Amino acid sequence: MKKRVTGLGGFFFKTENPDKVKEWYGKHLGLPVDAYGCTFWWKDKEGNDCSTQWSPFKNDTTYFKPSEKQFMMNFRVENLHELLATLKEEGVTVVGEVEEYDYGKFGWILDPEGNKIELWEPVDSAFQ
Repeated sequence: MKKRVTGLGGFFFKTENPDKVKEWYGKHLGLPVDAYGCTFWWKDKEGNDCSTQWSPFKNDTTYFKPSEKQFMMNFRVENLHELLATLKEEGVTVVGEVEEYDYGKFGWILDPEGNKIELWEPVDSAFQ
């Protein structure tokens, strides 16, 4: 099996007022915020362009379900389908079905404390 996690794809958290939080981070910390939060661009050790997303979500979001936690991490991975099959064999709780978009594939798992973790396999040509 290839590497499992290749980097941090994003950090998502719940807040009472996402727009106010984005405005605060933009004003005081200089984050270039947009409708989704902020995208940090970087290069991996091979020189490939990569991104990490920072996003506040409204407190009542259902996107973190079944977790009731205030945050969700997103990890960049290689070969999502193979990784999810391996994790399931290892007894890890897999949540939902893989979703595929033009910018990558997404799957979800729960850690031992019920934190939902999003796994993202970026498309080679996008956000690599």
